[in-house]
Amino acid sequence: MSTPSTVEVRPLADLSHTILLAGAGKMGGALLQGWLALGLSPDKVAVIEPQPSPELAELSKHGLRLNPARDVVGPIAAVVLAVKPQIAPEVVPALAPFVGTGTVVVSIMAGRTLAFLADSLPRAALVRAMPNTPAAIGRGITVAVANARVAPEQRALVDVLLSAVGAVEWITDEALMDAVTALSGSGPAYVFLLAESMARGGAAAGLPPALADRLARVTVAGAGELLHRSPLDPATLRENVTSPGGTTAAALEVLMAESGLERLMTAAITAATKRSRDLAG
Repeated sequence: MSTPSTVEVRPLADLSHTILLAGAGKMGGALLQGWLALGLSPDKVAVIEPQPSPELAELSKHGLRLNPARDVVGPIAAVVLAVKPQIAPEVVPALAPFVGTGTVVVSIMAGRTLAFLADSLPRAALVRAMPNTPAAIGRGITVAVANARVAPEQRALVDVLLSAVGAVEWITDEALMDAVTALSGSGPAYVFLLAESMARGGAAAGLPPALADRLARVTVAGAGELLHRSPLDPATLRENVTSPGGTTAAALEVLMAESGLERLMTAAITAATKRSRDLAG
């Protein structure tokens, strides 16, 4: 991991230039709500979104510029690309006029590399980032990597923009982004599958399905919150709830067998990492 920036970070409320958001779907919309919650004024935001939500339309009444022409936006501090990666070959070149000499471009498009972005934006300061879906409730985690053109103050701004939806980690080796995608990007699906499997296991043991579902959901959510708040590592938390010869130990003997959960999870993350590399070309 790279060291934290020592540049003084200005609050978003004090930002003088515009933030341009391209794509205001689930992740883009979560970022926008996070920025506004941090004090960014709607009149400092421009959004390019061909199918704007009612919420976006309402914000446009309060200064947010929706699908503006380049000549009415003014200086742009950051362009945030939150469109689907499949349409990136059409979208990224079209955004080139919005990228000035002081603009940093932040892409949260899965699988789209810094080299891909540089093909259309050859002189731009570029950041590639991978958030995950808990960003929708401000509890996500994003991993970011910058190219050599990103100045310290631009990285500090990007850090603020991304931290609006959760924790942020920076890396210096872009090759790690495939494993990041496999672990934290896809990771929420693994947790949801765990809850789903626990509920089915409870029903198979005789619980009414609705009760099994609720027990699994609340247990996973509560354990996740305990993990979030506790200074203890996951292994210690697991050991603390496991009495020798008890029911938890009996279950963990199955889950921790040679062919158990760790082997399956390692294989799953390896497969997702490979797929991320394939998609990136």
